Amino acid sequence: MRAISLFSGGLDSMIAIKLITQQGIKVTAVHIKTGFSGTKDITDILEKRAKMVGADFKVIDIREDFIQKILFSPKYGYGKNFNPCIDCHGYMFKVAKGVMKELGASFIVTGEVVGQRPMSQRADALKQVSALADDKEDKLILRPLSAKLLEPTTPELEGWVDREKLLDISGRNREKQLSLAKEYGWSEYESPSGGCLLTEAHFSNRIREFIKYDEFEVEDIDLLKSGRHFRLPDNSKLVVGRNREDNEKLQQIESDKYIPIRLPIAGPYSLISKEASKSDRELGAKIAITYAKSSPENSYDVLVGDEVIKVSPFATKKEAQAYFFDRN
Repeated sequence: MRAISLFSGGLDSMIAIKLITQQGIKVTAVHIKTGFSGTKDITDILEKRAKMVGADFKVIDIREDFIQKILFSPKYGYGKNFNPCIDCHGYMFKVAKGVMKELGASFIVTGEVVGQRPMSQRADALKQVSALADDKEDKLILRPLSAKLLEPTTPELEGWVDREKLLDISGRNREKQLSLAKEYGWSEYESPSGGCLLTEAHFSNRIREFIKYDEFEVEDIDLLKSGRHFRLPDNSKLVVGRNREDNEKLQQIESDKYIPIRLPIAGPYSLISKEASKSDRELGAKIAITYAKSSPENSYDVLVGDEVIKVSPFATKKEAQAYFFDRN
């Protein structure tokens, strides 16, 4: 017997797997990649945590489909920010059901807890998720942490899983989960505050602002995660790195929408819209050099794409900040 577990790498999903592997069932921890689960690539950490709980590990990349089918047209709307949680969870389960045969799995496990998330983990929302995943009849989605509070699923009814060894956790209190983590001897797991960037106000605002001017694509996800964001007078997007980590991330972005701004002195790596007007390119160069170790009394040869533009920095960063979209 094998199960698939949706795997975020958080404590709940780790416990959910542990409760199933303890019953002698093999589990493949499947991390479904939407692109919005954080600012860092934690694939290696996820694989390590999956092994900690006795599971195989697999990543499924759904970024393209998620943007096209879910992000901008969710059936059940958004949460407090740009988070289509019910539709997102339903789609993840649908993807998982689609690979069950490939992985030789009989059912699906998830770390969801009744009442823990205000939008997607209410009892009625879990039913909506099941409907989106075409699971109302099959009943193959098992939530081990709250199983005793929910109707029995096929794995329980068929005796594949002993329902009495599952839990009855509800609400946002993590006391039981933390107690189990201690019992299992785990010292490394995601903090309860970790989560999806779409639930964060500043990232959601970046998306809303972005789609006023451009079509949102997979490559744009990482762009919105890094740097200071500016919208220039002729509507060009400018992103200026804040630190070494930002600079490295921006350098890794592969997109035909942007060209780099390179400075002749130590300073940030920046990207500007490829179709930026001449005046926006000059302004972008001026802003970028302002955040470098530059002097307003000097002029500098800044490389914008393949063009050298000679500019002097603003006298103060406050002048450059007049073009901020946001300060994050």
